Amino acid sequence: MEKTLTLKEYVKKNDKEIAGLIVKMADIAERISQELPYRRGKADTKNVFGETQLVADKWTDKFIIGEFRKSRLVKTMKSEEQGEIVKLNDNGIFNITLDPLDGSSNMKSNNLVGTIFGIYKKDLPTQGKNQIGAAYILYGPVMSLVYATKNSVNKFFYTKKGFILKQKNIKLPEPGILYGIGGLRKDWLPKFRKYIEGLEAKGYKLRYGGSFVGDFNQVLHYGGIFAYPALINKPNGKLRLSAESNPMSYIIKQAGGASTNGAGSILDIEPESINQRIPTYVGNKGLIKNLEKIL
Repeated sequence: MEKTLTLKEYVKKNDKEIAGLIVKMADIAERISQELPYRRGKADTKNVFGETQLVADKWTDKFIIGEFRKSRLVKTMKSEEQGEIVKLNDNGIFNITLDPLDGSSNMKSNNLVGTIFGIYKKDLPTQGKNQIGAAYILYGPVMSLVYATKNSVNKFFYTKKGFILKQKNIKLPEPGILYGIGGLRKDWLPKFRKYIEGLEAKGYKLRYGGSFVGDFNQVLHYGGIFAYPALINKPNGKLRLSAESNPMSYIIKQAGGASTNGAGSILDIEPESINQRIPTYVGNKGLIKNLEKIL
């Protein structure tokens, strides 16, 4: 019987370059999971985008930045909750993008939330294709950590023994069965609405929970497409290129899928600013290709 590998054992064997960083992310996730029941309610502040922050948003952001500063692995970090790039250690190896608590509005109803990381050696801001890895943590019924490198996409479950390998070299099921779309249907652009109606006619099922991590995780396991599209009243959509769209686009690519902003791969976009928003569509290659043709 094959031995169950811990996260630490797996990354040290298969992804030595970022092993220490991924292990640190796992340690951070464990503490966040323990603290979330006690970090609830609204804060009296807003983030750089003018959005009301929650207590959990602020605490998670501060905690992760502090932990990476102590680790000395990270040179700079750009968090969704921070207006500028934060300098951590001049001798750090990596530059990190961060969504500390994706889907935090779900805290009130105890639905899915997560943390998203993009990993670079190049200085920020830069194109998503320059990532050397990306990861997300899902604080779900079972806490899981999914990380991707050019080698593969791997999933780990949290147990009494810590994070253990659950699935390696994840590939998107073809042709996929789900779709999850942000924004109100009445605000979708006509061509995009036509595309979704085509999926519904083929029997694709709607799965949308208001957390990019949670909804993306569904697509990764069942196949399909997730989008926060361009809207009539929000032509650039909602998701942030650096903190959200690039890491998830990297992961979906390594799983055999693709991403687009409606015209081309998200990973090829040269950022105009560190806080840029873009329409985001990720999923199976065929679905993304057909969407680009329609748009």
